Amino acid sequence: MHKHSRRLLRGIGLVCALVLGATACGGSDDGGPDRKPVSQDDIQAALKKGGTVTVWAWEPTLKQVAADFEKKHPGVEVNLVNAGTNADQYTALQNAISAKKGVPDVAQIEYYAMGQYALTKQLTDLTSFGADKLSAKFSPGPWNGVKAGSDGVYALPMDSGPMALFYNKKVFDKYDIEVPTTWAEYLDAARALHKADPKAYITADTGDAGFATSLLWQAGSRPYKVDGTEVRIDFSDRGAKAFTDVWQQLIDEKLLAPVTSWTDDWYKGLGDGTIATLASGAWMPANFASGVKDAAGDWRAAPLPQWTAGAKASAENGGSALALPELGKNEALAYAFVEYANAGDGVRTRLENGAFPATTADLRSTAFQDTAFPYFGGQKANKVFAESAANVADDWSYLPYQVYANSIFNDTVGKAYVSGTTLTEGLKSWQEASVEYGNDQGFTVGK
Repeated sequence: MHKHSRRLLRGIGLVCALVLGATACGGSDDGGPDRKPVSQDDIQAALKKGGTVTVWAWEPTLKQVAADFEKKHPGVEVNLVNAGTNADQYTALQNAISAKKGVPDVAQIEYYAMGQYALTKQLTDLTSFGADKLSAKFSPGPWNGVKAGSDGVYALPMDSGPMALFYNKKVFDKYDIEVPTTWAEYLDAARALHKADPKAYITADTGDAGFATSLLWQAGSRPYKVDGTEVRIDFSDRGAKAFTDVWQQLIDEKLLAPVTSWTDDWYKGLGDGTIATLASGAWMPANFASGVKDAAGDWRAAPLPQWTAGAKASAENGGSALALPELGKNEALAYAFVEYANAGDGVRTRLENGAFPATTADLRSTAFQDTAFPYFGGQKANKVFAESAANVADDWSYLPYQVYANSIFNDTVGKAYVSGTTLTEGLKSWQEASVEYGNDQGFTVGK
């Protein structure tokens, strides 16, 4: 989590938004079902008239999408701006909204952060454009994300991160270890690997909120319940216990590499076999190919291990969408670009440039599923990813202030990785801190 996260959420001023009304914080009151519908004729008229659409996004494939959109609609200019990645952009976006100046027409927002903008009415509800009729186009996890726990549609999904288990086949074969199908087998594999080579670990984990919530999601835990400003947080359900039971043993037995993800040491471990697996989103292959070049051919993808033998549950890890901030301009043009990029011809362009789809038609297509990955020894890994996407439960909710909650994960749950604190105790501490913060911000938060 980026260092700006705490400042970001305090800057959002949720108390202002909830108590004084969204307009006091820069939103507007004309969203939702009462908003005047925008027809396809309106959108076509806007495209014909032309104009400029400012898009804040860090996703690299959008550069070609923007160029193609401009070519198709010569009167339209797409001003693509990289205002920073995730929390950095969110800080800039919130500053612009607060100042009511310089707000982009389109903004990239990750699913876990969607609620904080949707609840405070800082995003346009796209049902007025007919976006709700596009639900069948997208896989359940991403579509659930853009609804942000409401009846609205606050963005169109751009990509997704159905999870898989990436494993080093060369290492597994060397030590005659079977690919685990359950997390209990995963624990056994961790023990066998570390016993065979004390320098090798099943995976690296020093505490990551996104990873932990994804595993909780897969385990059936539903710690967050959100109904407008009414919030409940509870990490004591059976799914949470399933997660902590296994992961606590990995920690206690020192079976996790004490290496932080995305560091040089992490990439080195993935490359030399001392980190043997990675449970992550389907967007990961491009990072293997670019950051772990020397291990090409060693790695494969497998379904995520299950908490119950024979189950097929999965979860999302990462992914983002394109939304229309309420204070943006040229809404018809902005929506036209978003629909083109995420539900139209732009999807094919993005896939050809390495993006992972959120669209069911592409996930199910023969061309997509039959794509061979040279890095994975020619494996058709998209078959694994597509099956995972279809098995993501669509009833997961994030907090309306998840960015802040994630920023304090290492101050609470993270202690379990470096001290005598247990994961269960850490989750309880995270829960209490999140409850306190939410109540301070004007929510009614219970346990």
